[in-house]
Amino acid sequence: MTTQTLAPTEVYQGQFGEFTITQSDRTGVIIYRAGLMVAALSFAIGSALVLFKNNPTVFTALTPLYACFSLALGVSLFTIHIYMASLHRMLQIFWAIGSITSVILAISSSEPLALTVYNHPITLFGVGFIFVALTGIYFKEAFCFNRLETKVLTLIVPLLLLGHLVRILPTQAETILLGIWAALFLVFALRKTVQVIPADIGDKSVFTYLEEQRLAKV
Repeated sequence: MTTQTLAPTEVYQGQFGEFTITQSDRTGVIIYRAGLMVAALSFAIGSALVLFKNNPTVFTALTPLYACFSLALGVSLFTIHIYMASLHRMLQIFWAIGSITSVILAISSSEPLALTVYNHPITLFGVGFIFVALTGIYFKEAFCFNRLETKVLTLIVPLLLLGHLVRILPTQAETILLGIWAALFLVFALRKTVQVIPADIGDKSVFTYLEEQRLAKV
């Protein structure tokens, strides 16, 4: 008879005590990164259709790609590890507002969703919330891991959307910014696939401490 020996669980020293990383934690990180990859690929494909096809019919194909992007982003927002629960919830709410607005516009408008948003920048006051949530992820990753691509994305996304909203950016500038956004989003998602998993989980003792503080105030 052979016996199997389980590998000892690694114990990490956090700011407020020791903690371990479970298989559930690791699965959550994998799902978070998979969501980012799907969102990045959907966004890149949609951007490429706009930038290189130069055909009005491609706008119809952008709606399902955008839906895929939105769903994948939502999955990432529900599995991301953020110490501040209020910030985490706020990003989720922003995503929900943007997604619901997008669905309403897609159903009510006679033209493809992308054209509706492009021709009527005021719709960004609703749809734009989904990109605010995405920028929140970029900012979190830039702050935690000092990634160059996410630092640039944190600036580019609001610059492009606000620039289009107030109509101060020429079409060529918007095209360049969109291309950079799509490329760096892919770079970001690809680099996440090779990052060690515990880094995305963070210091679990901080989560425990913050939860205890919240309960103590109840």
